[in-house]
Amino acid sequence: MDRLKRLEAVQDVVLEISRISASCSDITDFLRSVHQTISRIMYAANFFVAIYDESQNSLRFVYGVDEEDTFPESTQNFPLATAEQSPTAWVILNRQPLFMTADEDEQRDYNNPVWGGGTRAEYWMGHPLLDQQRRIFGAIVIQIYDKEHSYSQEDQQLFGLIAGHVSTALQSLMSLDRLEQAVKQRTIMLEQQVEERRKAESLQRTLYQIAELSVFSSAEDRKFSRLHQILQELMEVPNFVVALFHEDTQEFSVEYFVDEIDEDMKGSRFPLGAGMTSYVVRKKQAQLIDQFRLNELINQGEIQVLGNLLSYSWIGAPLFADDRLYGVIIIQSYQPTLTYTQADLELIAFVANHVAAAFARIRADEEVRQAKLELEQKNDKLNLALENLKSAQTELIGQEKLASLGRLVAGIAHEINTPLGICVTATSHIVEELNFIKKDFAEGTLKKNGLVEFFDILDQALRITTTNIQRGADLVKSFKQVAVDQSSESLREFDMREYLEEVLFSLQPKLKGKKFNVTLECPKGLKMKTYPGAVSQIITNLITNSLLHGFEGRDSGQMKIQVAKDDENVDYVVINYQDDGKGMTSTELEKLFEPFYTTKRGNGGSGLGAHIVYNLVTGPLAGQVKVHSEPDQGLQYLMKFPQHRIIQPNIDPLSID
Repeated sequence: MDRLKRLEAVQDVVLEISRISASCSDITDFLRSVHQTISRIMYAANFFVAIYDESQNSLRFVYGVDEEDTFPESTQNFPLATAEQSPTAWVILNRQPLFMTADEDEQRDYNNPVWGGGTRAEYWMGHPLLDQQRRIFGAIVIQIYDKEHSYSQEDQQLFGLIAGHVSTALQSLMSLDRLEQAVKQRTIMLEQQVEERRKAESLQRTLYQIAELSVFSSAEDRKFSRLHQILQELMEVPNFVVALFHEDTQEFSVEYFVDEIDEDMKGSRFPLGAGMTSYVVRKKQAQLIDQFRLNELINQGEIQVLGNLLSYSWIGAPLFADDRLYGVIIIQSYQPTLTYTQADLELIAFVANHVAAAFARIRADEEVRQAKLELEQKNDKLNLALENLKSAQTELIGQEKLASLGRLVAGIAHEINTPLGICVTATSHIVEELNFIKKDFAEGTLKKNGLVEFFDILDQALRITTTNIQRGADLVKSFKQVAVDQSSESLREFDMREYLEEVLFSLQPKLKGKKFNVTLECPKGLKMKTYPGAVSQIITNLITNSLLHGFEGRDSGQMKIQVAKDDENVDYVVINYQDDGKGMTSTELEKLFEPFYTTKRGNGGSGLGAHIVYNLVTGPLAGQVKVHSEPDQGLQYLMKFPQHRIIQPNIDPLSID
């Protein structure tokens, strides 16, 4: 009767395990219920289940209750020991059950000193967990620490039966658990991607604000406090100083000062000497100095510190533009918990470049205004002289006056900029040719071919004038805008070949006097409906980058622009730009489109050329860009974008990242 009752109890346990597996979705809860159920038919005060990961050869204790030892977290993985080191590993690696008494365990320990771990049990019983393909995926173990209880042969058989049912149930739960873990991991990864995208957009937006802020309207409009606020949106800047350099006295004057320790020094001056600020000026590039580096520089005699030595992390960036020093920007931290990084250094260097460019622009504007004033004074004198002679001049003399005045204005305007000089020269040439035509007409010797030749000369001169006037306007505009989106024009239709020819024509001064050649291959009549300004900016940047980087140290080179319909999608156009310059390494190529990455930092490179190209292709043009290069094999850009740009309602295409 006792055996019948126990068999009924075993049957109830098996049915209970099946019921629990069907209603439970958590492995820990399932094993806890199984533990309680097994305790009804045998002693199970000490019970644990270990899951084996064959791919990583690791073990994880998903559930464990023990009177003597403590189990690790269920999520913690351990390398699987060998069969000679652990009874649990023996069960898993041999895929066989193991029953040991304390004496047998002690004998194994005696024969193998590395055997076992934890408190020795009087009775230890483990059984492998096998899946439907008889592959091992874990072990189930119970043990007894006292001699009042024991396991019989029947208990071992019952435990093996229960292990089989637990194996079946665990497979289902583990599949569900793996699915849930995969969903959780995917969710975490997506959340990280969203957060990284948000941070990137925030960084880009802030950098644009810095670029816009650096365009001061005048020397008095120095918005250093606003600059400080913008920087604090990206990094901690509790201490911020801007000092301007005076060439006449070789001194710095503090224009903006915020510091946690020192008193307000705004308006004070200090000389260019041997301190940290002067060290940055000597190096002509931004420097990141911590306490270790500071002591090292002091010992080397590079720096003499006259102020406090409380700074844990210090960044100084000189304001250099056209090899002229305008001042310095300094940030520092007095707290060991706030240390600046290389990324912070690059950000401050970026800010310093824009601030220096702003000062350089202000200086250039002042020089232009002064030159304009002098020209106006000269023009006033010339106009007075011409007015006195007006009544005595004939029509021919009047034409000569215009030609002379044009040559004079051309000579003066050449001092301002080349495009205006070219425009005046072209105009003077038109006037001269007109005089010849008038003379021939008056004398009756004007012929058809002479008139046609005059029209050709007139057409070419007007094209040159139009192009150079636009070029002059672009030069002025380039002082005010350094953002990625260079174009604010509306969507319109244009002929791709004609437009690219105009762009290349306007870039001829960059190639003048050099053996650099640009070849254009584009089918005639290729009508586009997109943003031509973006196309112009892309071609300009690519050619400029080739001249500055690709052909460095060379006096000749070839650039090729190929435009064609996309073979895979006829609604798309492909631009293939290539040069035969020095190319790039794979490491440089990986960073090509990153903002502020340049191999010419401090030598005219801003690190935004290729980044702007990428943003224009993927933003306003809604396309894709790929780049290929190897050292000494030149550089190739493949850009694909729609021939007819379609804009969704209420969406600004130039705001697309």
